[in-house]
Amino acid sequence: MRSRIEAVAHHLDAPLLVTNLTNVQYLTGLESSNAAIVVKPDGDATLWTDFRYIEEARKAQGVTVEMVNRNLLKDIAAGLGAVQFEADALPYAQWQVLDGEGVKLTPTRGIVEELRAVKDDGELDKIRHAVRAADHAFEALTAQAWVGRTEREIAWRFQELMHAHGADTISFEPIVAAGPNGAKPHANPSDRIVEADTLVVVDWGVKVDGYCSDCTRTVATGKIPNRMREIYDVCLAAQTAAVAGIRPTMTGVEADQIARSIIEEAGYGAEFGHGLGHGIGLDVHEVPRLSTESPDTLQTGNVVTVEPGIYVEGYAGVRIEDLVIVTDDGVEIVSSFPKTLVELS
Repeated sequence: MRSRIEAVAHHLDAPLLVTNLTNVQYLTGLESSNAAIVVKPDGDATLWTDFRYIEEARKAQGVTVEMVNRNLLKDIAAGLGAVQFEADALPYAQWQVLDGEGVKLTPTRGIVEELRAVKDDGELDKIRHAVRAADHAFEALTAQAWVGRTEREIAWRFQELMHAHGADTISFEPIVAAGPNGAKPHANPSDRIVEADTLVVVDWGVKVDGYCSDCTRTVATGKIPNRMREIYDVCLAAQTAAVAGIRPTMTGVEADQIARSIIEEAGYGAEFGHGLGHGIGLDVHEVPRLSTESPDTLQTGNVVTVEPGIYVEGYAGVRIEDLVIVTDDGVEIVSSFPKTLVELS
């Protein structure tokens, strides 16, 4: 953890107040609901938290640890002076607390997040472990009957299987979306009965040792209509091409375009309304982004999703997603469940 603090310090010309709790965890190892750390340009760092987390906080190496009251920022403001703060993490009400105590505040963005985007070997191993647990759980789920059960019932059983196969917790609520519900990219599992001869979109992820996985597969519940098969094949071609084409130094816009051009050429451009993917790590959504609006450039050590989708409103949807590690000459595909269309009963 000390090396991470030093890396942050290297980018500073003034002290940085870190209040994003995931960034605090990344820099110190402390997972909590109430903590902050100030990193100075010389590498000196102080971690503050309250009584509930102080014992765990004292395990952090390379930082001074101080216990304060639950109203953390008010307690530490007197000693802050002038600091940079995380503009994307500090609510206005907390900004008012600091400003009211005379702290001179300068907004900044992305300092810790940019470091988090490049994973070290230990982080990559944890992500691989999470993906294995998640894939094994989905394999077990596909061995069971789906037709005649509700989306909600399947999603709940899936959560049980994820825990049974080694997940510490889920990284987000799983999506199980059958038939026309599959055309909603972030559909919530409902009481809709899964019917025969349709498509079902399933998006799931777990956490192991704090690190997330994320995967989507679309499966068939028997013989599907030709149009459903067409959108599946187009989405698979786009996803496969993107995985094969992604390289370090490529921009997020360029990566997105690999898949988007194939979907647009097939006439489904309007039905692919989100980006190609996103980074993943301690959070399920991190930088870099792969999209038409991305400001990011890919680097070796990034871990990103590759997840094009086609969503035909009122009919069906398809999304196919792998988790990949960007390497020096391409990507390592971490997801292992097959992408060829699987037919379930």
